Amino acid sequence: MQRISRTLLATVLALACAGLLLAQKNKDKDDPTIRSLQGQVNDPDDKPVAGAVVQLKDTRTLQVRSFITQANGEYRFSSLRTDTDYEVKADYNGMSSDNKRLSNFDSRKIATVNLKLNKKAEQEKSK
Repeated sequence: MQRISRTLLATVLALACAGLLLAQKNKDKDDPTIRSLQGQVNDPDDKPVAGAVVQLKDTRTLQVRSFITQANGEYRFSSLRTDTDYEVKADYNGMSSDNKRLSNFDSRKIATVNLKLNKKAEQEKSK
């Protein structure tokens, strides 16, 4: 009897947690002060890069969040404030992309910023 009660309690808690996560996701979707950023990281030959580290910096708080790109080179950051500027860049095997900026004046609910990695030698020449 106790075993059934524990199993039932665990199931109810799991469903409640799943419901809360779904509710939070829907809340972000409908909230006009929240947006997301997505994009793809490509190598110098325009091929998608899996495993690149994409860093997103909040220019107000200086907090940095990271995302490791998926097999198709894509990344995504959600729950970003619309009244804040962000800087995004990617690094992979000694290569880096240029810093890109997501401005608070950009009104897109889902902004797309693609990043292209530069070879180290090319980066040194540009400095």
